[in-house]
Amino acid sequence: MTPQDAQEPNDSRWSDLDRPPLNATALRRALLRGDGLWTELEVVQHTGSTNTDLVARAVAGTADEGTVLVAEEQTAARGRLDRQWTAPARSGLFFSVLLRPAEIPVARWGWLPLLTGVAVATALSRAAGVDTALKWPNDLLVGVGGEERKAGGILAERAGEDGVVIGVGINVTLREPELPVPAAGSLALAGASSTDRDPLLRAVLRALEDWYGRWRAAGGDPMVSGLQETYAAGCATLGREVRAELPGDRSITGEAVAIDGDGRLVLATQEGVQEPVGAGDIVHLRPA
Repeated sequence: MTPQDAQEPNDSRWSDLDRPPLNATALRRALLRGDGLWTELEVVQHTGSTNTDLVARAVAGTADEGTVLVAEEQTAARGRLDRQWTAPARSGLFFSVLLRPAEIPVARWGWLPLLTGVAVATALSRAAGVDTALKWPNDLLVGVGGEERKAGGILAERAGEDGVVIGVGINVTLREPELPVPAAGSLALAGASSTDRDPLLRAVLRALEDWYGRWRAAGGDPMVSGLQETYAAGCATLGREVRAELPGDRSITGEAVAIDGDGRLVLATQEGVQEPVGAGDIVHLRPA
């Protein structure tokens, strides 16, 4: 679907006064600097998927590193394993960024979604006053009524030979009746001190710029940059009994004991084997 800046008929941007539109001009003024990472920021009212759109631009050579594409509403948003992500218009932050870490070995690019998770979690903890945690590899967790719920997700996709597009979806003002599944949550339901999306987006993008800069300066080394330690400190998966559901209908059950140098989750199984998991669904079987 092509992004549409114009409003659809009978679709007023003020139809929900609790959810005002983002101020694209103010966001550009705050984030686009000559010496900064972010080079372009566009806010569209509707699109299918910001990731799909930005990957296409990157492959076509019409987007530079640091391009940010934000949608007020996505109609075909995707999570991992092509799961659908649905939310009412202006109820969250739905955006994608284009990175081109050409000088970093490709083997270390797998840290980019984890890096983004650290940036998102730390920024929202400060800007929204919400305790956040990360579920390996790409979910943002918040507490709602004593329950751990997913309030956000991250999806990284290759874009040509030298690009990576990272998509972020964060539920900000979703109300209980609007939740797509009972396990979902939002910053508002978690008692956020602020749900103003403009400063929240600024905080997340500044944190992402900071962590990406540290990671690049360290040659993509997760230890030297502090990324591996920080991710582990904020990862709610570590210390839990989990089940890893792997490709090919395989599964492994064990205690999540570490994040290794490749960003993989290391499980200690009952057989006494430590097995790294690089891809798959993780199910938390008991509290930490």
